[in-house]
Amino acid sequence: MNQTELADYIGILFPEAGITLGSQFPTIEIPSEKLIALCLKMRDDVNLTFDYLFCLSALDLSDHMSVVYHLESTKHGHCAVIKSHTSNRENPVIDSVNDIWPTAGFHEREAFDLLGIRFNNHPDLRRLFLDDSWGFPLRKDYTDPARIVER
Repeated sequence: MNQTELADYIGILFPEAGITLGSQFPTIEIPSEKLIALCLKMRDDVNLTFDYLFCLSALDLSDHMSVVYHLESTKHGHCAVIKSHTSNRENPVIDSVNDIWPTAGFHEREAFDLLGIRFNNHPDLRRLFLDDSWGFPLRKDYTDPARIVER
């Protein structure tokens, strides 16, 4: 499927998703409560078969956190991006996709470590790089006078 056909197909499966065509991949924006259903469908649907999560990143957007998932189908050779947002910036929580794509495990731990996003049902959610004295250094409001870090 090309990018347009992929976007149209996903749009039929999830009409509540916002789908835009990017320069490389279609981007699907989905409410966090529908994230797992979308991810399972994208992995299990024979026309999609997104079997590989190759990147998961997170963003602090001042009023909420956003998690971005880059997926590939090694069978069909197509890629897509999913974006979902947390409803609370101060205590961000979103469901883990580790059970769907095990490569998400370390990516989710990194997002937790650097931005403080908690991933429900993650099997080993603990800090990856920093100890608890650090706080969450990639948040826009992060300051650490002991280490002379200011934003």
